[in-house]
Amino acid sequence: MNNAQLNELKQRYVANGAASPATQFADRAENALVWDADGNRIIDFAGGIGVLNIGHRHPKVVQAVKDQLDRVMHTCQTVMPYEGYVRVAEKLSQITPVRGHAKVMLANSGAEALENAVKVARAATGRNNVICFDGGYHGRTFMTMAMNGKVAPYASDFGSMPGNVFRAPFPVPYHGVSEDEALRGLRMALKTDANPRDTAAIVLEPVLGEGGFYPAPTSFLEAIREICDEHGMLMIVDEVQSGFGRTGKLFAIEHSGVEPDIITMAKSMADGMPISAVVGTDKHMDASGPNSLGGTYTGSPVSCAAVLAVLEVFEQEGILEKSQALGEKLGERFAQWEQAFDCVHNARHMGAMAAFELVTDKARHTPDANLAAALCKRAREKGLILLSCGLYGNTIRFLMPLTIEDEVLEEGLAIVEASLKELVGSQTAAAS
Repeated sequence: MNNAQLNELKQRYVANGAASPATQFADRAENALVWDADGNRIIDFAGGIGVLNIGHRHPKVVQAVKDQLDRVMHTCQTVMPYEGYVRVAEKLSQITPVRGHAKVMLANSGAEALENAVKVARAATGRNNVICFDGGYHGRTFMTMAMNGKVAPYASDFGSMPGNVFRAPFPVPYHGVSEDEALRGLRMALKTDANPRDTAAIVLEPVLGEGGFYPAPTSFLEAIREICDEHGMLMIVDEVQSGFGRTGKLFAIEHSGVEPDIITMAKSMADGMPISAVVGTDKHMDASGPNSLGGTYTGSPVSCAAVLAVLEVFEQEGILEKSQALGEKLGERFAQWEQAFDCVHNARHMGAMAAFELVTDKARHTPDANLAAALCKRAREKGLILLSCGLYGNTIRFLMPLTIEDEVLEEGLAIVEASLKELVGSQTAAAS
């Protein structure tokens, strides 16, 4: 079927809230390229929203999945366990920087990992409250919608959210929130809303994902670790988008040296297969009773095979080094654009977790969400998938595979540059 026929089916049968606004349908893909149902070639700077750090259909992952399909597809690991689950648990326990000896539970999605992290924290502490941060994103289930630091579009239409979730400012000096102010807001939340003796955990992303790709300063992460220790609360770090090499480390929290109690992960851990994990200190992970954590498809054999293959690829193909090198290339190009365009500002990257702001006024840092939307639209028309994000909708983020070929990267960046020139006209000299 072609794109037009598939769009007809989408309009008739897919719920509006779940239907993609995109009109091209993926037909096949390889590394950083996708071909649609009409045969059009598209460069992918989104990576399935950060899922494809080692590219579409990495051959080693594809082979591991095929091999597993010839053996076992499903038993439900609580009914009859299998080797893949415990091998993934072993690997994640060894590589995840939580305090002490780590234990693992596997789930299906990032949101499910966060839900279970909260369950573990409540069981381990006997407390109910959770503190999250402005701009944070943790999922689309009810508990994670309550935890998100942005209402639209995630929670606008769904009524009351679960209680016992409180919020503090996240430090984004560019938008007027200093680290000192963020810490003051957190301490005030503990005084005015979330009594520490009733608070199970503080949950945060070490680099905001949907919130705009802003990294938390090391000193801020250290302060949260101290506050959690002072009050007997758990520190939960959400690495769903920032994990598995995006920042040049396997996990973004490693840049700080801070060890949380629990880390959640998903997205690129299986190169497109659905799986997530909660990895935490053993005494916390063992706090709840038998059969209290799990689900029918959690840690499926096929997804576990993909995870093990991904970890081999990281070891064998220098993926972390590729992330760092890609980040440097993006940083250099962003610096050119900041000089060339009056609308491009606050370029930043941690490894290849890279972004810049689109603004109407650099001096005032005034967000331009309309230009961000127009840039993504124009890029798509030119054959490039590009994503915006951020509390103000004006951040352009880059999530291309870390394995992207140099010539494909350059082709995609040229499309961004050409689109900016078309949209802002003769505002200033073109980037070289």
